[in-house]
Amino acid sequence: MKTLSDLLLLGDPRLYQNCDPVRKEELPLVSGWVADLHAVMEAIRARYQFGRGIAAPQLGIMKRLFYQNIDRPIVVINPELVDVSPELDELWDDCMSFPNLLVKVRRHKTLTLAYRDEHWREQVWTVTDWSLAELIQHEYDHLNGVLCTMRAVDEQSFRWRPTPTD
Repeated sequence: MKTLSDLLLLGDPRLYQNCDPVRKEELPLVSGWVADLHAVMEAIRARYQFGRGIAAPQLGIMKRLFYQNIDRPIVVINPELVDVSPELDELWDDCMSFPNLLVKVRRHKTLTLAYRDEHWREQVWTVTDWSLAELIQHEYDHLNGVLCTMRAVDEQSFRWRPTPTD
């Protein structure tokens, strides 16, 4: 079982690599990967009080897979953005791979995502909730070796996360 110490941190070259698709014959491995993703996300939540999703490459699993758990767990395998809105919005993005840093980025307000679920069924998900759309784009970027630091609005779009005592 992977732990918080297995989380790749900003600067690790694996975070900048494109991930390989999950192959159907690898499906038996997915439940173990998801268990690891869930465990590390829960550790981040306990330590830093944030975390709604995590991508496989953040644990050195170089596969096109991410996991999110807001109101229920969702496993996203081999996702493809099939449509994004032209409308953008800005937010202060955070990332488990650099938990104390916030980065101002622009993301599409809505999107449509095609992917396979943990049972290898094809899914199409149209997301109109801004908070969820930006999360999906963040995790999707991880699969392509793109960090939110690379999407910063400008060179002044970085700040430290306030600690609970600030």
